[in-house]
Amino acid sequence: MKCPKCQAENPEQNQFCRKCGTKLSMTCPNCSADVLLADKFCGKCGHDLGELTETPEIDFNQPQSYTPKFLADKILNNRSSIEGERKLVTVLFADVADYTSMAEKLDPEEVHQIMDGCFKILMDEIHKYEGTINQFTGDGVMALFGAPVAHEDHAQRACHAALSTHKAMADYGEKIKEERGMDFLMRIGLNSGPVVVGTIGDDLRMDYTAAGDTTNLAARLQSRAEPGTVLVSENSYRLTKDFFEFANLGPIDVKGKSNPVAVFRAVQAKNVHSRIEVSARRGLTPLVARQEELDHLMAAFAKTKEGHGQIVSLVGEAGVGKSRLGHEFKEFIRGEDITLWEGYCPSYGQATPYLPIAQIAKQYCGIEEGDDEVKIRQKVTST
Repeated sequence: MKCPKCQAENPEQNQFCRKCGTKLSMTCPNCSADVLLADKFCGKCGHDLGELTETPEIDFNQPQSYTPKFLADKILNNRSSIEGERKLVTVLFADVADYTSMAEKLDPEEVHQIMDGCFKILMDEIHKYEGTINQFTGDGVMALFGAPVAHEDHAQRACHAALSTHKAMADYGEKIKEERGMDFLMRIGLNSGPVVVGTIGDDLRMDYTAAGDTTNLAARLQSRAEPGTVLVSENSYRLTKDFFEFANLGPIDVKGKSNPVAVFRAVQAKNVHSRIEVSARRGLTPLVARQEELDHLMAAFAKTKEGHGQIVSLVGEAGVGKSRLGHEFKEFIRGEDITLWEGYCPSYGQATPYLPIAQIAKQYCGIEEGDDEVKIRQKVTST
């Protein structure tokens, strides 16, 4: 059984890839529930999964063949309100470094096999953050974040997708190095700017018009990036600087631009999970008219200290201050003799099972961003 992410062979009884940890599952065509590759029938609806024994061939010219169902449904359900609108998006360009050299040294069939695995990783990482792949470029992809599915945090999603792509490609590159004796690295460029969305067909094909040089600059940055790095424009940097660490590369000359362009290299995500954390670091205005709600939270906390577990839900319209209330509650109890673990549900984390639980487990084990597999194993076994 092959892992859909890194292509490693796994025993039939495995539920997770022994090489990269990816869950070995597919989607039931009848009810969209997750099913294991070895399952004969769907555990939710009983559908015969015999037709899923072989992975269907992906046609990179047909968006509906590689776009996940949950994302395709969002696009088609909202296309009437999207078409013709001007959207602020982040464009991601990615390609394989030294692709021409690789293509010269290997048989075309081998190149096709390598690129097929590469494209599957790119699709997984981009779709995880609800980006849409607009086109395949032969040795890479162009993707949009923020259109046709609108996201106010489109630049953050693009940065996360770019960095996680490099992380996923590291394992895949090791496999290529071992089998073919050559390096396999990606170069990625990001830029944020306006586009006008045109028509969206039933097959998910999308026409759009880029305003200014939104896509052109992203492509130029990708071509200037060192293998294994992500270059970010000043526009994207301004939208993401509170959530990611960057190296300032200063102004550089970019083909087609009369003046040097400020460029930044994305390094890693900061330990910041929400806008309220960013605001708190800058300084918050006093909280008013929320004493009753705070009293409810403190009452639940008092019962918890007595040994009676409590679950509290904060429900309200967007913007009424749920995050601020949670922040103030945490500040109230920090002086108590307790251990506080926090899990977050970011908007781009919907496709990641048990994400808040995984975050708490990482905090407990001391796992940090950038830790490799060996370090993670050491920390888990020593905890």
